[in-house]
Amino acid sequence: MKIISWNVNGIRSVFKTTFREWLKANNPNIVCLQEIKADYAELNEEFSQIDGYYLYSNSSSLRKGHAGVAVYTKIKPLNVETKLGIERFDEEGRCLKLTFKDFILFNFYIPNGARDKHDIPYKLEVYKQLLPIFQSFADKPVILTGDFNIAHTELDVYHWKNNQNNTMFTPEERRQITNLIDLGYVDTFRYKYPEKKSYTWWPYMSDLRERDIGWRIDYFFITKPLLPLLQDAFMQRESLGSDHGPLGILLDLKVENAEKPVYKKAEVQSSLF
Repeated sequence: MKIISWNVNGIRSVFKTTFREWLKANNPNIVCLQEIKADYAELNEEFSQIDGYYLYSNSSSLRKGHAGVAVYTKIKPLNVETKLGIERFDEEGRCLKLTFKDFILFNFYIPNGARDKHDIPYKLEVYKQLLPIFQSFADKPVILTGDFNIAHTELDVYHWKNNQNNTMFTPEERRQITNLIDLGYVDTFRYKYPEKKSYTWWPYMSDLRERDIGWRIDYFFITKPLLPLLQDAFMQRESLGSDHGPLGILLDLKVENAEKPVYKKAEVQSSLF
């Protein structure tokens, strides 16, 4: 099974450029998108009727064209949920939880915190609320993916010495990823490639992407029950269309697509817990 995550920085923009060709070439079983910047009502058949995939999305009700997440999946989930009980986080449409037969998948777009750090308290509060939830799922087969907006270690930022006091790499933020790992979650890429420097986000300036001067702020975490099934973790710097690149995992799981996707608005539950 191949699962890919991608902060597309606008679903309409990426559809105009690379997405359909990229999807066909990669043929993933599940694709998790972040920062879609669109409400479901704005996503016409061009976005919703992709052969072989169900579409589920969660968009911001607080500010139009902001945040939002979506999942394209060939496997119909048993249940889809959208709320965490964190008011602003929920209103910004930053989470989808899909329950499948063999695992639970969370797709997150965690707040950035802002360059001037005015939203760092909000970001840290989100992590404070998330960690007990993650702890309650730690003994289950769970996948966490998305844009976590934190680079965890010095390996995860090209110019780490110059960014130690900057948003996404402050000690307080980095500690949140440490806390998650301490609960038993495994950073799949770092598990497979302990010393490799590879990034998922590059600022739009000075050909930084071409020179691979970036940050690793997008992740796949899995719980210990899934670790024996992890075959590989990968990143795709060459896949264009956003300031982020796709990343993915391969799991030794049998894929069963018993039903043909029905193109309609996903029926989701209002609350996760």
